[in-house]
Parts: sequence; C-alpha cells; structure tokens
Amino acid sequence: MTQSAAAPSQAYISATDLVTVSRAVADLRRGEIVLVRGQANGIVHSVAVIAAEPLSDHGLARLDEIAGKSGNTAIVLPRVRARSLGQTCKNDHFIAFVSAKKSGVNAQTLAEIANPLLDLETMPAGAWRPVSMAENAAIRLAKLARLLPAVVTAPVAPEQLETLAKTQNLLVLQSDSINGYEDASAATLRQVSEARVPLENAENATVIAFRPEDGGQEHLAIVIDQPVKDQPVLIRLHSECFTGDLIGSLRCDCGPQLRGAIAEIAKSGQGGIILYLRQEGRGIGLVNKLRAYALQDRGFDTLDANEELGFDADERVYRPAAEMLRQMGFETVRLLTNNPEKLTGLESWGVTVAERVPHKFPSNGHNEFYLQTKKDRAGHLF
Repeated sequence: MTQSAAAPSQAYISATDLVTVSRAVADLRRGEIVLVRGQANGIVHSVAVIAAEPLSDHGLARLDEIAGKSGNTAIVLPRVRARSLGQTCKNDHFIAFVSAKKSGVNAQTLAEIANPLLDLETMPAGAWRPVSMAENAAIRLAKLARLLPAVVTAPVAPEQLETLAKTQNLLVLQSDSINGYEDASAATLRQVSEARVPLENAENATVIAFRPEDGGQEHLAIVIDQPVKDQPVLIRLHSECFTGDLIGSLRCDCGPQLRGAIAEIAKSGQGGIILYLRQEGRGIGLVNKLRAYALQDRGFDTLDANEELGFDADERVYRPAAEMLRQMGFETVRLLTNNPEKLTGLESWGVTVAERVPHKFPSNGHNEFYLQTKKDRAGHLF
C-alpha cells in the first residue's frame, strides 16, 4: 500500500537528542528531575526542573538541595494564571514566582498555585521575575508530556551541570532539542503495521500505522478504496478525540466529522485517506482537555479555556500528516475541512492543497457555542 516518494527530510536534532527528549518526557510525568540548558545573547542558563503537577515533597526536597544556599527555587507559571493570582504581567507568556525562604511552601501549595481550576485564598510571600530560555524550554517539555504547563525550577551553574547529571543520574537536555522535538520526531515516522479493516460506511478500508523512531505515539492512515496517485486525493486530517469519536460526546462535532468523512470518501468513488492524528484536544492531551471542559462550564469559550490552562489556543502540528502522505506517495490533496489553518499547515510542509472541500454538520444544542466560537474566533469556514 505504501510508497516511499523520496528520502525522509533531515531532522533538526540528532537521533540521540530525540531519544533523550522522549525519555525526559517520561521522567517529567513521573515527577522526576531533568536538567535543561539554554543560551540567549551569549549567556548560558541551566536549571533543574520538576513538573508542578506530579510534584511531591520528596521531589521538592531534592530540588531545594540542588538550589543550595541560593534558595532560588521558583515556580514558572503561564501569565494568565499569574494574573488570576494578582500579578500584573507584561507581554511574557510565562513568569516565575520565588517564594520567601521561610514561607513554608510545600509541594501541595505549589501544585495548587499551578492549577487554574483552583482559587487560592492567599499567595505565599515572595517575588516575581522573568523566566530564562531554559525555563521556557522546560515549559515546552511539560507540554510535550501533556501536563499542565507549569514547572518548578532551581538554578544550576553551567559548569556543574554534567557533574550533577552523573552523580544524580539525571538527563541533560538542550533547549533547542526540546523546541525541535516534534518536527524531528515526525520526520522519523515509519510504517509499522497495515491491515484491512472493513468499516460501517466503507467496507474496502485499510488502516496503516506509523510510529516515530523514538517510540512515541502512533498516527494512523485510514485508506478507503484505492486512491489514484496521479491526481489530487481526497483526505481529512482528523485529530484524535476520545470523547467525540468513541463515547459520543455532544460537546463537539468530532464524531460526526470522522464518520461523515469516512462516508464522504467512500461515496466519492475515487478513494481517499483519513489521517488520524494523536493530537487530542487540539494538541493538549485528554486530561487537559477535560480540564478545559471544566473551565468552559465556568463560562470560558473553547479557545480561552485552552489559554487559561497555559496552552496556545491550538497546539497541533502538521508535519506528521505531511510525512505520512509523502511516504504513501501523495503530494497533492483535496482537503475535507472548515479550518484554514490545516491548509497552511500542510502546505508549509510541502503538500499542495488543490481544493478545500467543506465539511460541516448541524449543531446539536450542546455544541452551538463551541461551533460559533470556531467560526468567529478561529476563522473556521462554515
């Protein structure tokens, strides 16, 4: 079924760095410490990092030990969370809070400070400061781990970084490697499995699984009938949606979009492909999507809810889709979508979009505000 059109484009980071970032994501989810080094304007910044969400008192004690006498352990927060805690931010997306030395702050306090679903009665004594490049990269790592984008950091002298890593068995990451990880991982996608899977509205269907070399999540290509390679192929980019695709949530239109795309492609008589991408909640993950739902129940719209958590309104990337298409031998597509960003996203990675095919479904009473927000604020073309 697959056809390699050309050699894979070169990744931005080395294979070793790719695996290191992948391992660091797992460490962060377990509440372990990782070391991050960044450089800006010729100045190197190095920090030890723990994610705020799984933080334990044991982990915080280890971080305090690394900080030593400086006592400069800090929690890095999104500016929207800082504003809700009474701090006026400028244009920085993230800001750090350093608690006073004798404030008695523990892991639970820091986790509560990081959680935008909680209202704190009082903030500990302390001071706010800008974040370093290394801390910004650490936030990116927390996002890759699908955790709340908030981290607790301790400064590490650059010349002590390697020694600390060896004595405490910690991973060292460069900020450039973290920031380039998603593109580099997508560049290494390879087909690992293929099987015929008859579907309700498309009995002649095949599912192809692609996995990156670092062992990350698989993306799927659902190939319906036999698309012709020398003409634009009808496709849909569909981001994984557990709530809509699997259990029939009425809060979104994802389930009808997925099943509607299968039926539309089968009905076309020319075949086509659905690229099922593991980017739940516009790239923030299922747990954070449920948090966003809770914020929506408090009056936030779908985009503001993501931003209230500290994410961009849309964190999805499109290189995985482009890479899968390239390996299957398709360079020009007709795209089933209402989202113009998907067109520009694909084209930025070398896929030609010959036509946008409208793909809309009626609201159901539960998702009217959601759909209106996508139209008014995200520019969806209904």
